[in-house]
Amino acid sequence: MEVGQLRDGLLQLILLIISIGLHEFGHAWMADRRGDPLPRLQGRVTLNPFAHTDPIGTLALPAIMIFLNPGFGLIGWGKPVQISLPNPQTRRMDDICITLAGPGMNVVLCLVLALIGTIGDFDPNTQEVIIVFLARGIFLNAGLAVFNLIPVPPLDGSRLALRLGLYSEELFLAVARWGFVILIVLINLPGFGRFIHWAMSPLLEASALAWPFFGRFL
Repeated sequence: MEVGQLRDGLLQLILLIISIGLHEFGHAWMADRRGDPLPRLQGRVTLNPFAHTDPIGTLALPAIMIFLNPGFGLIGWGKPVQISLPNPQTRRMDDICITLAGPGMNVVLCLVLALIGTIGDFDPNTQEVIIVFLARGIFLNAGLAVFNLIPVPPLDGSRLALRLGLYSEELFLAVARWGFVILIVLINLPGFGRFIHWAMSPLLEASALAWPFFGRFL
């Protein structure tokens, strides 16, 4: 593996660890705000990405996909945030808010990276690594926000579908048994990448408005 490929792979893995960590922090932070004590008791209301890292889903499997290029799409996950939803009267809305906070954090991170790009006004001739890091971070977090809203367990979209009444408990459990297999098939379908990119477009265009130089990557 060439030095440039190794550098690019490490950047991608670092971005994934940070982005997944902040996604899970979003869930934990919102649960804490909604009065659920469990994430704080478990030490999950923290910006430290390693508190949210799953050894297999955040490190080992993505590293294999990035550095060994086995021929199928990149997939990864963090350590799930456990919640107790202690208030029966607000349980449904609490769950919806907590679920949305994960993808919401990825949206926020997209815009923060774009603002860093425009405030920093980096010179592409001398600071290419920083620019590439920011641009890839925007693409990655836009993809995570959209991908996690797909209504297939264990993704956040399936939890929303359940709470919004689009799934019955029985259907949710039935789909959950095959969720991982369904996702592996989906991410390797020829048209799936085009669909995800189309769904990402509004967020990518908003990032380009905040950081005009990013428009060159679109």
